[in-house]
Amino acid sequence: MSNSSSLTQFLLLAFADRRELQLLHFWLFLAISLAALLANGLILSAVACDHHLHTPMGFFLLNLSLTDLGCICTTVPKAMHNSLWGTTTISYMGCAAQLFFFAFFISAEFSLLTIMCYDRYVAICKPLHYGTLLGSRACAHMAAAAWATGFLSALLHTANTFSLPLCQGNALGQFFCEIPHILKLSCSHSGYLRELGLIVFSACLIFGGFVFIVFSYVQIFRAVLRIPSQQGRHKAFSTCLPHLAVVSLFISTLFFAHLKPPSISSPSLDLIVSLMYSVVSPTLNPCIYSLRNQELKDALRKMITECFSEAINSPSSPCYVPH
Repeated sequence: MSNSSSLTQFLLLAFADRRELQLLHFWLFLAISLAALLANGLILSAVACDHHLHTPMGFFLLNLSLTDLGCICTTVPKAMHNSLWGTTTISYMGCAAQLFFFAFFISAEFSLLTIMCYDRYVAICKPLHYGTLLGSRACAHMAAAAWATGFLSALLHTANTFSLPLCQGNALGQFFCEIPHILKLSCSHSGYLRELGLIVFSACLIFGGFVFIVFSYVQIFRAVLRIPSQQGRHKAFSTCLPHLAVVSLFISTLFFAHLKPPSISSPSLDLIVSLMYSVVSPTLNPCIYSLRNQELKDALRKMITECFSEAINSPSSPCYVPH
């Protein structure tokens, strides 16, 4: 028997027992993290540098890229460290910090996705009021509210979870610290119910946001189908479908991870689903947005071309030809 006061570390789920597979997981995580850093970094640079992307959607996309980078940087480095060195441990304070930051970025990301849905709704269903409803001040306030919501949610969940006495060992059935897996180690019935109540309240807020997103997209698609020109419909769909794809991937994996029936639960399935919403989704988001957003593609192409041109024309470049 152990309690939270005597716990100094937790045991995370190992991806494999064989050394070769552990190294394979390390290189795989390294490739994913570099791809996420590159893709989200390009999005951040393009939105910041190109004045054509200084729009409400560009501003929210910049914030979304920050949350994606936060999710990757919270979970992947420790998993890479454990795979490289063949360990499975994480310190008690490290686990608390990881849980806080992951909950912070995930909560902020869902809030931002809901706000971005509102942006698309106003742009297509109320275009004459777009400048009024989504001015620079309103956008700043909404983004600040999203980050503040994420911070408050993470603070409440982390403080309550790590105030529980833990007497069921220290092995977590997950590759990073997550609330449901820590609750399984609790031996406090009242504390468990308190955290469960917080989770149910958060789930209700998420479900409310989900209902708002569904209702908004019903209105959006109705408005788009009434657009007479095919070019207009195509442009409207091209701005909505990337957001809808990101929302669908994020919500479906998150809901399935926490609401799936125990009868189909297994360590391998739990691991795959958690990888989807904690690692794969933040990596794919910038790619999904870049595929159909012509302005973003043009900005990225222009930025890469200019950087390549400057590198070629730099006196320090081996390809430099003096004029």
